[in-house]
Amino acid sequence: MKFLKPTLVAIALVSVFGCQEEVKKEEVKAPVALETEVQKQAYGLGASIGMYMERNLEEQAKLGLSLEQDLIVRGFIESIDGNSVMTKEEVQSVLASLDQTMQAKQQEQAAVEAEASLAEGQKFLEENAKKEGVQVTESGIQYQVLTEGEGAKPVATDTVTVHYKGTFLNGEEFDSSYSRNQPAVFPLNRVIAGWTEGVQLMSVGSKYKFTIPSDLAYGPAGNPPRIPGNSVLEFEIELLDIQQPQAPAEVGDK
Repeated sequence: MKFLKPTLVAIALVSVFGCQEEVKKEEVKAPVALETEVQKQAYGLGASIGMYMERNLEEQAKLGLSLEQDLIVRGFIESIDGNSVMTKEEVQSVLASLDQTMQAKQQEQAAVEAEASLAEGQKFLEENAKKEGVQVTESGIQYQVLTEGEGAKPVATDTVTVHYKGTFLNGEEFDSSYSRNQPAVFPLNRVIAGWTEGVQLMSVGSKYKFTIPSDLAYGPAGNPPRIPGNSVLEFEIELLDIQQPQAPAEVGDK
């Protein structure tokens, strides 16, 4: 049984309880004493909702959810007491409508962010290409050689072992094998196009910094929820090893 799958109304409800700025200090209850396992379970259930809501409050505000808090609280309490003025079917209907509204807002926001990201990325690429040491491939990938190795170079059908760090243009890290203390192993033709092309430029032992245009990364759709649409991405990649595909075993005549 899954206890927590909050609806948008539940998100709003808990935000009401969690953001009561008008509550006076003397009205705040003392920390509750949790002496039994049942008490801990009850409190833990409420705390888990609160922690979930805390992560959603900022996004909720960005999307412009504006519901009357008094009615949210009243609907919650009256439904617990069995006195809801709305039937189950009516609740389901209005929640479906609310979900559709929020999805529309999310799509609208994503489109605005993607447009802004596209303009920002184009400007960055133009300026970055002029920097000393930056080389540009025919497809538009920009790269700098940080360390040049002397090993073999992979082809697209090879499986490679790499360490890498991925960042947005503002320097914020969104992924890193270094942080996981575990190199990544993958077929080179199963990743974004910028990686497939770029890593083939590297020899084993090399470390390059790549700036990858959005059309060679995740494109207009991005990779939600982490990477917005039209994002130009930067990667520092260290090529550790190449695992060439094994030749099929020969079957002799019997």
